[in-house]
Amino acid sequence: MKSIWIVDDDQAIRWVLDKALQRAGMTPTCFERARDVLDALEQDRPDVLVTDIRMPDISGIDLLKSIKQRATDLPVIVMTAYTDLDSTVTAFHEGAFDYLVKPFDVNEAVALIERACEHGRLQAGQAPAEVIAPPVATADYDKMMTQSSSRQMQEIFRAIGRLAPSKVTVLITGESGTGKELIARAVHKHGTRASKPFVALNAAAIPRDLLEAELFGHERGSFTGASAQRRGRFEEANGGTLFLDEIGDMPLELQTRLLRVLAEGNFYRIGGAQPVNVDVRIIAATHQPLEVRVEQGAFREDLFHRLNVIRLRVPPLRERKEDIGQLASHFLKVAANSLGVPPKQLSTEALAVLQQFDFPGNVRQLENFCHWLTVMSPAQRIDKNDLPPELMASLSFSSEPGRGGEAPTLTSGSLTGTAEAGSAYPSQQPVYTPATPQAVAFTGDDQQNWLDKLEQEVRQRLQANERDIMDHLTREFERIVLTTTLENCRGRRIDAAARLGIGRNTVTRKLKELGIEHI
Repeated sequence: MKSIWIVDDDQAIRWVLDKALQRAGMTPTCFERARDVLDALEQDRPDVLVTDIRMPDISGIDLLKSIKQRATDLPVIVMTAYTDLDSTVTAFHEGAFDYLVKPFDVNEAVALIERACEHGRLQAGQAPAEVIAPPVATADYDKMMTQSSSRQMQEIFRAIGRLAPSKVTVLITGESGTGKELIARAVHKHGTRASKPFVALNAAAIPRDLLEAELFGHERGSFTGASAQRRGRFEEANGGTLFLDEIGDMPLELQTRLLRVLAEGNFYRIGGAQPVNVDVRIIAATHQPLEVRVEQGAFREDLFHRLNVIRLRVPPLRERKEDIGQLASHFLKVAANSLGVPPKQLSTEALAVLQQFDFPGNVRQLENFCHWLTVMSPAQRIDKNDLPPELMASLSFSSEPGRGGEAPTLTSGSLTGTAEAGSAYPSQQPVYTPATPQAVAFTGDDQQNWLDKLEQEVRQRLQANERDIMDHLTREFERIVLTTTLENCRGRRIDAAARLGIGRNTVTRKLKELGIEHI
């Protein structure tokens, strides 16, 4: 039978795993202290060891290090309720088989332990390969919270731990303001290239005619104004990581050059005759659906597949609302430090309002709110009434009769800082709330199938000898579908395009054709 050792100072965890593993036909042995495990390893060893991280005598990470010095091929599963990026990455670097986050599903935990047993059997009798663990970065990632209660963020932490030591290309997707660059920096900092340069380039922020020189550099005299040789971002990142932000906005001709560099590892400076060899890890990021861009012919399919080796999707803040309290506390401390004042704290009521808000600007918008609160809130304890006006407006809006408790939709003025004279608002792009579309004049019972209503409408227009019926009805149909979907997606065209199954450029073109310009 499979021998499983469980180390946790929590008696309830030990009891649950003990009973579950016995039912699965395994032989569990429970330990309350890590030191007892080290003593037991002198006489015996299990098939798998499951250990907590935070224990009173020896931490799970230190126990993991000691075990790997004695039995390098013993699968160790680390579990903790205090999930943070550094401990996750450290666990993987020290040789952990996997990471189990509390509270966990017992069946999933048993399945993970069974996989670890199978892994151990496959490793038995094989000489362990030498593992060179890169140093774990201790830098504070500032805006990116390295702790999260969100399962999605914990999966990202786990992925970083697995992929950081390699040089595999990574594609990071997510909405603006979710922290894609900070994820890229974490991948770099926890990898073998941490001591080498991390160079970032935003493809959407540099004029099209300058982007090529920024990427590849130029020789002296290669064009007007090129008075000296200049290295590009690829050369600056040699040996390290090049982060290409908003890769979806890169012009097609540069996509071709980028693909050649990725394939061959060298390039020519503008005006150059000698190839420049580089060793660069590429991490790309975009808020756009690249598959849609490929279908539209705006992004090369071969480049997409070259970049899309490992994909990390950073969830928007509305999908990880359990992190809002922790993020807000962090940003309030950051804002207080920058202003030289004591950090303020959120009341339970204020936090509840924040957690109801959709945050179209994601983590960046929450950070702006916290800076606003640090300056504008009169007391150290932030009450519900101290919150920015648009938050309170959203709360009132969602509780209006007939709204059914649906998520708030804000008007564009509520986020621009100009809605009321003398009001100071956190900076954020406006959110579009479309006007109610003109409905097609349907007749008959409201419960009648909409296709029957459409048939009646066509017959009425035919009887009235109307011309261009197809064009008129198509415009009405597109107007209703687009405005309703945009309202549902809080004005985010990229989300609306994804829901409708069309490209973002198509949404923009249709809105222009329909005369809907107020977005």
